[in-house]
Amino acid sequence: MKISNSEYARRRRNFMVLMEPNSIAIIPSAGERRRSRDTEYPFRQDSDFYYLTGFKEPESVLVLIPGRDHGEYVMFCRERDNTMELWHGNRAGPDGACERFGADDAFPVGDVDDILPGLIEGRERVYYSMGRSSSFDRQIMDWVNSIRSKEATGAVPPGEFTDLDHMLHDLRLFKSAAEQKLMRRAGEITAGAHKHIMQHCRPGMFEYQLEGELQHQFIRGGARYPAYLSIVGSGRNACTLHYVENSAKMRDGDLVLVDAGCEFEYYAADVTRTFPVNGRFSTEQSAIYNIVLAAHEAAIAQIVAGNHWNQPHDASVRVITAGLVDLGLLQGEVDALIETQAYRDFYMHRVGHWLGLDVHDVGDYRVGNEWRLLEAGMVMTVEPGIYISPDNNNVARKWRGIAVRIEDDVLITKQGCELLSVGAPRTVEEIESTMAGSL
Repeated sequence: MKISNSEYARRRRNFMVLMEPNSIAIIPSAGERRRSRDTEYPFRQDSDFYYLTGFKEPESVLVLIPGRDHGEYVMFCRERDNTMELWHGNRAGPDGACERFGADDAFPVGDVDDILPGLIEGRERVYYSMGRSSSFDRQIMDWVNSIRSKEATGAVPPGEFTDLDHMLHDLRLFKSAAEQKLMRRAGEITAGAHKHIMQHCRPGMFEYQLEGELQHQFIRGGARYPAYLSIVGSGRNACTLHYVENSAKMRDGDLVLVDAGCEFEYYAADVTRTFPVNGRFSTEQSAIYNIVLAAHEAAIAQIVAGNHWNQPHDASVRVITAGLVDLGLLQGEVDALIETQAYRDFYMHRVGHWLGLDVHDVGDYRVGNEWRLLEAGMVMTVEPGIYISPDNNNVARKWRGIAVRIEDDVLITKQGCELLSVGAPRTVEEIESTMAGSL
């Protein structure tokens, strides 16, 4: 279950069609990063680079030159090296970049200073994302300045630089059938992991033990890494939106909020479930949970091609505000409370974000000054929440410290939408039944 070479080729063609005549696009790979002495973090390729090539090695540079006689797709990468490969694994080498990854031309990355300036020279426009890598930014400018220094002898430096992000990220926003299949599998693995930890959660366990169970289930399903640091926050810890310490002992009577997703073949899932450590919601916990669930359902009902990006968020805000008024946690008219954003004391984030190769995936949320219209092939999260600080003295003590978020991954289709993480129990009844072991 992978993206085919023909799809990578189609992506490059689609991108080059958007480039101006006589232009060049340059995209460096991600770099390896030191974790501690003599150890590195697991290498993960830059998402833009990977989207156009499927190439997973560091120290590489992708160059696209529409109309070039000797080939439009040029790759610079590491050479084969028996000693280095013995220690660190196989390399494709320039020959492999052509044979296995479809490059028209490939060179050792050590020759990039000698060859790439010649490819830039005479081009009217360079597409490059300045600011991502200061070292590569300097390298690019050194090449351009070298060309400029030779203008007296006829060298022609590029006329202008253009950030390639907007064009490329608009392509990435729409997921192909193959991408949808990978994201469906990521959602399936993640949903199964959330269900698994519900069945194994007990008072007295530590948050990191649930995190370990999640990681185990991800790997068993074929997803080597989580898509992001897992959040396992019990009790008051759940009120910290990006809590990742995951070190507390879980107490009987508390809720635990788990925000975790796997990365499968570079595509992310992002799912949150909130459930009682002891398997049974209290009256107050259930009341808050059901408001969030109603907001979740109201938001999903607005995820229809032709609706704009903000409609699901607006729907979630209205349901949460009305629910908080019903419980006495907010006082006033719903419309007025929405107008003044009074709900933000309890619901301080937006309802979702784009999802894909990145957890917070690329793509504009506005086109001009208008919210973007939803279209088939886009994937987004839906994650309303209510967070009542344990230090909030404006509410009755029985509500303090309750935090609930429910998040699913949603594919927009021509018919409506599809929940990619549908397998994770979501209602109070489903969660309690799962934790009791009857599902």
